[in-house]
Amino acid sequence: MDNLYKKQSHIYKFFLYMVSVGFIVFFFPKGGKFKYEFQKGKPWQFENLYAPFDFSIQKTEDDLAKEKQKIKDNQTTYFRYNEQTVQNVYNSFDSKFSSQWQESSLKQNQKNRLKRSATAILDFVYKNGILDPLETRPKGNSIFLVVNNEARKVSGSDFYRINEVEEVIEKILSKRRLSMFNDEFKALFFDLVTPNVTLDKELTRKTLEDALSKISYTRGTVDEGKLIIAKGEVVEVDNLKILESLKSEYESDLWTDSNSYYILVGYTVLVALVLLMLFLFLKKYRKEVYDNNTKVTFIFFNILLLVFVTTLVINYNEALVFVVPLCILPLILKTFFDARLGLFVHVLTVLILGFVVPNSFEYIFLQIITGIVTILTVSELYKRANLFVSVGQITLIYIVAYLAFHTIHEGNLNNIEWFTLSLFLLNGMITLFVQPLIYIYEKIFGLVSDVSLLELSDTNSKLLKELSNKAPGTFNHSLQVANLAEAAANGIGANAMLVRVGALYHDIGKMENPTYFTENQITNVNPHDEISPKESARIILDHVIKGIELARKNNIPDRVVDFIRSHHGTSLVYYFYKRQLELDNDANESDFRYAGPLPFSKETAILMMADSVEAASKSLKNPTFLIIDEFVEKIIVGQMKSDQFVNADITFREIETIKKIFKLKLTNIYHLRVEYPE
Repeated sequence: MDNLYKKQSHIYKFFLYMVSVGFIVFFFPKGGKFKYEFQKGKPWQFENLYAPFDFSIQKTEDDLAKEKQKIKDNQTTYFRYNEQTVQNVYNSFDSKFSSQWQESSLKQNQKNRLKRSATAILDFVYKNGILDPLETRPKGNSIFLVVNNEARKVSGSDFYRINEVEEVIEKILSKRRLSMFNDEFKALFFDLVTPNVTLDKELTRKTLEDALSKISYTRGTVDEGKLIIAKGEVVEVDNLKILESLKSEYESDLWTDSNSYYILVGYTVLVALVLLMLFLFLKKYRKEVYDNNTKVTFIFFNILLLVFVTTLVINYNEALVFVVPLCILPLILKTFFDARLGLFVHVLTVLILGFVVPNSFEYIFLQIITGIVTILTVSELYKRANLFVSVGQITLIYIVAYLAFHTIHEGNLNNIEWFTLSLFLLNGMITLFVQPLIYIYEKIFGLVSDVSLLELSDTNSKLLKELSNKAPGTFNHSLQVANLAEAAANGIGANAMLVRVGALYHDIGKMENPTYFTENQITNVNPHDEISPKESARIILDHVIKGIELARKNNIPDRVVDFIRSHHGTSLVYYFYKRQLELDNDANESDFRYAGPLPFSKETAILMMADSVEAASKSLKNPTFLIIDEFVEKIIVGQMKSDQFVNADITFREIETIKKIFKLKLTNIYHLRVEYPE
C-alpha cells in the first residue's frame, strides 16, 4: 500500500493515458484508411495505379442531387375526374333550365335552341373538367387526367375554373348569335356548375417515389487490372471520380470482421504514440505541469473535447468541419500555461484529427498555420480589444489559405464556395466564446488566468484593503515592490501581471503582528527590544506561514500563493542571527533561516530580488548613483552566491537586465540629479 501511495501520481497518469487513447480511438470513424492521398488539380505522386478488383464508379452527391431535382421538376402529376359530380350536374340541368324559361314568351323551337346551346356549354367545360378552387393550376408537360381508371395526358390550360365559365358562355353564345341571353345563362350556370377535378396526391406521390427509386447510384464499372491513373498524371474530374469510388469501395471492404481488429490496433498505436510525445514533452520541458495531475488532466480534457466535437460534426456533415474552433485550444493553453506548450498540444491534436477529417493535408496545414498565428498574436487576453484583433487575424488567415488551395485546385478563383468562407466567419465568432470558457475552467480546475490576476490586482479588494488598514507600511512596501517587479518582468519578457499580483500579496502575513516589522513602526518603540533574538526571528519567519494561511482562507489562487512561499527562499534572518550569536556562540542557524522553497520561475525570482532591494533601500542615506549601483549589485550578487536562484529558469543576462532596471527605478524614486557647477 505504501508503494501504491508513493506511485499514485504515476498510476493516475497511466490511467489517464489509457483512457484517453481508448476514447479517441472510439471516437474515430469505423472504417479503414485508403493508403493513397490525392487532390483535384495535383499530380499523382505514386506509381501507376491499376484497379485491384472490379468496382462501380459512384456518382457524387451533387450528381445525384441534380438527377433527383430533374425528376422532381418533371414529375408526373395526376388529377382525378369525378364523373358522379358531372352526372349530378346534368341531372339537375333539365329542371333548372325549365324553371329558368317557364314563363318566357319564347317559342318552343327557340327554347330548344337555347337548351342545345346550354348543353354544349356543359359538354365543353366538363370535357376535361372544372378544377377545384383549392387546387393550383398545374404546370409542365407531365399532367394526366384519370377518367374511369384510365389516364390521358392533358395540359394545365385544359382545366377550367368556376370564374372562367362565364367566358365560355359568352364565347359560345356569341358564336351562335345568342349574346342577348348572356345574363340569363350566367344566372343559370352560377348555381348549376360544380368543380369535379382534384389532385390525386397519393398517386402522384407514389409515382414520384417510384421514379426516384430507379435512380442509379453508379455510372459504369472499372474492370480489374485496368489502368486508373499513371504516375505524374494530374488528377482531373474524370479520374477523380474513379479514385473516390475506389477509395470508398476499398475502405468499405477493408472494414470487415477479419481485419477490423488490425485496423483498431493500428489506430491505437498511432494515437498512443502522439499522446506519449505529449507526456515526454511535459516531463522534459514542463516538469511543474507534469507533476501537477490537475493540470495534466486539464490538457487531456481539452484534447478529448475537441476530438469529440470534431468527429461529431464530421459524422453529421463533414462539410461543416471548419466550423469547429480548434484555435480555442492554443488560446486557452497559452492563457493558463505558455505559448510553447499551447502550440505543441495544438499540433498534436491536429495530427490526431488528421485521421478523421477529409482532405487531411489541407486541414492539417490550415489548422497548424492558424495555430501559429494564434500563439504569435494573442497577448494580454484580459484586454477585450486584443481578443477581437487576434480572432480577426485568425479568420483572415483561414480565408487566405483556403483561397490559395482553391486556386491550386481550380486554376482560378471562379466557383468559390461561399458557404465554406461563411464557416470560417462562424468559426471566428465561436472562438470569441473563449472568454467565458476560461472563467468556467478557472472554477472547475482551479487555474488562474490574466483576467483573474487583473481582478486580484485591485487594491480595493478585501484582503489588500485590510492590509492597508492594519499594516500601512507593509502595504506601501508591497506597492513599491510591485512597481519594481513589474518593470523587471517587462524588461525580460516574464509575466508582468502575475509578478505584480504576487508582489501585492507576498507580505500579507505581516498583518498578524504588524508592529514587529520596521516599515509599520511609527514610534521609536521597538517591540523586539523586549524579546529574545530567537523569538524575534520566529515572528519574522512566521509571516510566510501566516501569509499562506490567510491566502488559503481568502481563496487566493495557488500561483499567487507560490510568491508568498518563495519570496525569501532559504535566506537567513541575518540581523537577529548575529544578535543571537552575541548571546550564544552555539546558536542554531536553522532557527533563523526561512523554510523555502527556493524561487522556481522567473517571476518568483524577480519578486525575491525586488523585495530585498526595495526593503534595503529604505536604509540608504543621501543616495548617489554610485551608492545605488553598489547597493543593488551587493544584494543580488549575495542572493546568487547563496544559490537562491538555482531552481529558477532565469539566465545571467536576464539578471543583469533586472539589475539595470532596479538601478534606474531607484534613481527615479530618490530624484537624483546631476550636480551642476556653481
